[in-house]
Amino acid sequence: MSIPYSRYIFASLPWYGVLIAAGVFLAIALCMHEEKRLGLKQDTTIDLALWVIPLGIIGARVYYALFNWQVFADDPLSVLRIWEGGIAIYGAVIGGLIGVCAFAAHRRMNPLLLTDAIVPGLSLAQGIGRWGNYFNMEAYGREITDPRWQFFPVGVQIPAGSGYTWHMATFFYESCWDMLVFIVLWFVIRKRSRKSGTVTLWYLLLYGAGRFIIEGLRTDSLMLGNFRVSQLLSLALVMFSGTVLVIRSIKTKNT
Repeated sequence: MSIPYSRYIFASLPWYGVLIAAGVFLAIALCMHEEKRLGLKQDTTIDLALWVIPLGIIGARVYYALFNWQVFADDPLSVLRIWEGGIAIYGAVIGGLIGVCAFAAHRRMNPLLLTDAIVPGLSLAQGIGRWGNYFNMEAYGREITDPRWQFFPVGVQIPAGSGYTWHMATFFYESCWDMLVFIVLWFVIRKRSRKSGTVTLWYLLLYGAGRFIIEGLRTDSLMLGNFRVSQLLSLALVMFSGTVLVIRSIKTKNT
């Protein structure tokens, strides 16, 4: 298990693509469930997906290319060849959020109501999609030199020269965290939420906190100077969402 048998299920069908597609399918199914609970019109989820998914894909690629431009500098058109790899989940979230806002403006809806319906499924999809990194042998962390920790799923073996080197399985750590975030959002937060945006804020807080820590363990982070881009963004999301949740809590107690 420390070394994937192949990047492909069979022929040229990659595990990464299948896992991403499975995550998207489950996220849509959960959003459709929330559609009914939140009193949204029938087929809102399907219509929303037609906006969010394409913009999420574009955002994921643009984010990756923007902070990894040296890979594309000699051949800028290679940015369009997304099937060759190179996407970033934060870019997908940003692109998807733009899609939500545009859809909400078009339909004259509250965008926070839509994001509340989306984020539980999004966290589940992220947890599933991270396993694509396992099959691609990417998104791993620092080298593990202590033999006592050289086992899966604590670590994975990555090609190095003529052999393999043990590295922290940070994709697995984040997958577990994403699944935990999903459980908290789905079974606790959404049932207690009384105000639009609460589920979204808790997603940003929880996911951002976990990503901030795990990103610091990775060896392939997108960088902005000497800083890890995803850590900076995670910290900003945690501070923003935490502040808003505290202000909301204070206002509720004073009413």
